[in-house]
Amino acid sequence: MRLSLIVVLAQAIAIHLPVATALSPRLPHESLAGLTHEEVEEFARSVDIIGAQPIPPPLTDTSAKLVNDRAHPWRPLLPGQQRGPCPGLNTLASHGYLPRSGVATPAQLINAVQEGFNMGWGVAVLVTYAAFLMDGNQLTNLMSIGIKSLLTGPPPPAPAIVGGLSTHGTFEGDASMTRGDAFFGDNHSFNETLFQQIVDISNKVGGGKYNLSAAADARFLRIQQSIATNPTFVFSNPRFATAYVEAIFPLAFFVDGRSTEQALDLKVMRGFFQDSRMPRDFFRRNGTFDFGTAGEGVQFLMNAHPFFPGFNDGAVDNFVPDPDFLGNDTEILCALYHKFVNITVELYPNPRGALRTALNKNLDNFFVPVQAEGNCLQSHPFP
Repeated sequence: MRLSLIVVLAQAIAIHLPVATALSPRLPHESLAGLTHEEVEEFARSVDIIGAQPIPPPLTDTSAKLVNDRAHPWRPLLPGQQRGPCPGLNTLASHGYLPRSGVATPAQLINAVQEGFNMGWGVAVLVTYAAFLMDGNQLTNLMSIGIKSLLTGPPPPAPAIVGGLSTHGTFEGDASMTRGDAFFGDNHSFNETLFQQIVDISNKVGGGKYNLSAAADARFLRIQQSIATNPTFVFSNPRFATAYVEAIFPLAFFVDGRSTEQALDLKVMRGFFQDSRMPRDFFRRNGTFDFGTAGEGVQFLMNAHPFFPGFNDGAVDNFVPDPDFLGNDTEILCALYHKFVNITVELYPNPRGALRTALNKNLDNFFVPVQAEGNCLQSHPFP
């Protein structure tokens, strides 16, 4: 199974997404999922309604170029600024390709990952709109790349969600390479112990650098650790695909674009993961990272340590296969697309007015790259 069609779609779609309960948002980037129509209307009166916007175009120049430049200097994190589980987005925010607040629009996210890392346009659109429909605010057109702000007060009672990419079961998932499982309390902070595992494996099998062999071994070790310690461990699709993509992203985006070696210096890697910082004189990759490129790397990792999707059934070391796993690329793509639409309906069972309009437009935006990559029928849940 190549997985080249589904790996990025899987980045943002949850298998067991909690349905939110009513919670009045206090900041413009918080999700509106689970609110009553009256609560949405009350919120709408307090903000400028932007709604869904057109998809920005692809880059015209996809060559390697200096991206840690004078216009994008690194700056340390300030109180209240958002960072989350994705070291790439964290780095783009800390260098000003995204707003340094960590709160951005879909267009800003798509432009930033293209300009800063040369992520392919289709990949960027899929990642952005899948995540945004789950965790963004459809009226203000804003989303946090991290957790909710402390300014919002105490967390809401479960199972309510506030939004942001750190929300477990939406964009973030178990067995992260450098972040702990949500079961243990912190799924977004850099974990030195886990990073040191990558260092040790890279020294052992990568000649002192993070390469595909090191990625394969590190990926497999984290799966085994979560099976052994996390009774709520879920490694079904989409997290199954997400986890493998996560392991190859450092090689795709954190290796200097002038290098011909598919290996990442460990000090450079630490800079991205721990400090959200590009090395001095850093060039983005030469040429875009597209679906085919992603599929090649994922296939190498899966061949090195074959593994089947599944989950711990209520206890550690009780991993069972996922009976709903599909193996065909097109079938998986379409099944995940329609599952995503169904989850959107769960989050927004009866949207009205401006919220309904924004949801429909953002679902249309999301379907554009889905249609380009597979023969899927579009769903229209809010006619």
